[in-house]
Amino acid sequence: MTNHPIDKAVQRQALRAARDTYVGTLSSADRVRLEADAASALKPLLAGSATVAFYVAIGSELGCTAAIDATAKAGGVVLLPRVTGPGSDMHFHLWSPGDSLERGWRGLLQPSADAPLREPDAIVAPLIGFDSRLMRLGQGGGFYDRAFALRPMVKKIGYGWSVQKSCAIAVDPWDVALDAVVTERGPIEPEERG
Repeated sequence: MTNHPIDKAVQRQALRAARDTYVGTLSSADRVRLEADAASALKPLLAGSATVAFYVAIGSELGCTAAIDATAKAGGVVLLPRVTGPGSDMHFHLWSPGDSLERGWRGLLQPSADAPLREPDAIVAPLIGFDSRLMRLGQGGGFYDRAFALRPMVKKIGYGWSVQKSCAIAVDPWDVALDAVVTERGPIEPEERG
């Protein structure tokens, strides 16, 4: 993987704006329907994964509620991430639909510190953008990059809107490629690895 001449901050700004604009055009019913479509597309990729880490969506991020509900209904174990501050490692805690969440670092909704820790078989990660190599552009805190690096065997699935695909995502040496990306239009497999 080589550094790309694209500025990550500029790319984040453009891709966030595209995502916000797209989601802003959706009715509430359309958003729920499209998030259910994404959950249906995700389901086959989670086959064989008994323990799955999801996230609580913020703003215009593709929400995981339908996917979490489907996983829990199928008997899968649901985890949510917890972070304590910049540079900290992300830990995954047991969570079930209906369990309480608390506001953590930067207002993120997350399980309480005393919720049991578990290791995931698959991580469904939010993203700002992705490309055909399935390189992921995140918020910039490095939490998922560190989580992926600590868990090389975990299935890594990006979850976002189709408008978040870019021709090329800027990468750094520590960035880890995803195994797949799921959008409201379905799953995306890697075309090439650079």
